[in-house]
Amino acid sequence: MLHPGTETDAPTTATTPAATGAAAPASTEDHGAEPCDLVTVPARQGLEAVDILRRDAELDIGPVLHDGTCDTLGFLVPPGTAEAWDVPGSACTQTAGRGLRIPAEPPVTGSGWLLPPEEDAPVTDPAVLRAALDQAARLIEAADSCR
Repeated sequence: MLHPGTETDAPTTATTPAATGAAAPASTEDHGAEPCDLVTVPARQGLEAVDILRRDAELDIGPVLHDGTCDTLGFLVPPGTAEAWDVPGSACTQTAGRGLRIPAEPPVTGSGWLLPPEEDAPVTDPAVLRAALDQAARLIEAADSCR
C-alpha cells in the first residue's frame, strides 16, 4: 500500500505522515524537480483513470506508482494539493511539508513505477486527475451494476 492507514473505501483525507504515524516517503535522488504530493487511490479506479488520461493526447499525466501487491496507485501531484483534496475513496499525502521530489527510483519501499518519471514530464494536474477519478468511479459503478 502506498499510503499506510488508508483503506480503499475510506473517505478522502488530506494527511501528513505525522498525522498517520507513517514515515514520509524518502527520495533516493533529487533531480531538481519541483516537490510534489501523492494522491493514492484503489488500483482499479487508478487504472481506469490512467486509461482515461492517456486517451486524451492533450492531457499530461505525471509519474504513477503502484504498490507491490497492486492494491493501490499513487499519482504525483503539485505540492499543496493535499490541503484541498476531497475526492471520496482517495487520499492525498503531503510529504512532511517539504514535498517529495521526483526520484529515479520509486520513493516508497516495495513499490514500482506504472508510469515512470520522464525528464521533462510534469506531475499530474489535480483538477484533471479529479475529473478522471470521478469518471473512473462512474464507469466502475456502471460495470458493477451490470453483474
